[in-house]
Amino acid sequence: MPNMPDAAETDGLTVGQVSTRLGVTVRALHHWDEMGLARPSLRTAAGYRLYTAGDLERLHRVVVYREIGLGLDRIRAILDDSTADVPDALRAQRKQVAERIDRLQQLSAGLDRMIDAHERGLLLTVEQQAAIFGPEWNPDWPVEARERYGDTTQWRQYAVRSASRGPEEWQAVADAVAGLDRALGEAMDAGVAPGSPEANQLVERHREVFASYFPLTRQMQVCLGRMYEADPGFAAHYDGIRPGLATWFRRIVDAEARAHDIDPDTATWQ
Repeated sequence: MPNMPDAAETDGLTVGQVSTRLGVTVRALHHWDEMGLARPSLRTAAGYRLYTAGDLERLHRVVVYREIGLGLDRIRAILDDSTADVPDALRAQRKQVAERIDRLQQLSAGLDRMIDAHERGLLLTVEQQAAIFGPEWNPDWPVEARERYGDTTQWRQYAVRSASRGPEEWQAVADAVAGLDRALGEAMDAGVAPGSPEANQLVERHREVFASYFPLTRQMQVCLGRMYEADPGFAAHYDGIRPGLATWFRRIVDAEARAHDIDPDTATWQ
């Protein structure tokens, strides 16, 4: 914010000199002049306008009022109206500034969470993770996932979702996943055949539940089905629910993909 001008130093300043002193553009000074907000009072013999100390004092007030957010018309009304309640206008503006600061602080906190979500994935303590995801959960998995998938579109989509979730939201996701796992095991026990309406419904349910992490296309789901069967960790999870469940799940995903003209043997992550 500029210092108040010294009258002995400021009578007869050019637009360029005032621009430098106050830290405003020459274009802004010309605009304020044209609208009658702050006009230079002197002229040289050649017709060039010069600012006096009084002009700079008014300009200083314009700059201060503008910095706190007052509009130019409102500033002019305050400066030109000797009866204007300046303290009242400033109190109203202070309230708006406080509200703006609060919004910016909330935005800053949201950005911090977004940064953490992109860097960490899961914004939960180790204790919260264990309580929500169960004793089999390894708190190192989010870090490993970040190292493996951090540069992918899916990780960025996952981070956006993660940033907006607390323990209750993650508990709802965990419950949905557990419910799906139970339904898959029960369907396998019941002899549900790949390609049947019941199996296809479960495949669609899997895509919906998985969307809690990032959108999952059918081709991507085929790739996941193969990973669930081939990866020792995933296979152990599904086969721990029911022996052979990982393979059965891959088969129902492949069958549903074929019904949508997708060849599971050539499906890619897209």
